[in-house]
Amino acid sequence: MKGMTVIVKKVTQLLCGIIFIFGIYIVLHGHLTPGGGFAGGTIIAGAFILLVLAYGDHIIHLRVRKEDSSRLESFAIFLFLAFALAGMFMIPSVFFSNYYPLGAVGELLSAGVIPLYNIFIGVEVAAALFTVFLAFVILKEEDK
Repeated sequence: MKGMTVIVKKVTQLLCGIIFIFGIYIVLHGHLTPGGGFAGGTIIAGAFILLVLAYGDHIIHLRVRKEDSSRLESFAIFLFLAFALAGMFMIPSVFFSNYYPLGAVGELLSAGVIPLYNIFIGVEVAAALFTVFLAFVILKEEDK
């Protein structure tokens, strides 16, 4: 995969940052507005996928990136489960409880650990989708 034209590369440079920031916004505001970890993670993965499609696979070492992405995915889901188990130890017999003190309703930090769960899920989903995309690209490159 060689990449695309200069126009596509420049538009990608302009849009990828905006798409990435929007994905982070969706993840961080998931407990206040529709969205959350899964929706924001797919948007973030879309920004990375757009970069690879526009610039080609020769600018990154795909196998190394696939392994790094897979490790990040595993680490995020491990943190998610660790926080869920911590809730079980803080409030006995309640798995996945909201054990941090709550703030004012409608504020960004008003939901205890729920925003942390959204962040972990967002990272996991973004890494998983990017890993699947890289696996398809590597498979295509090996067929040549």
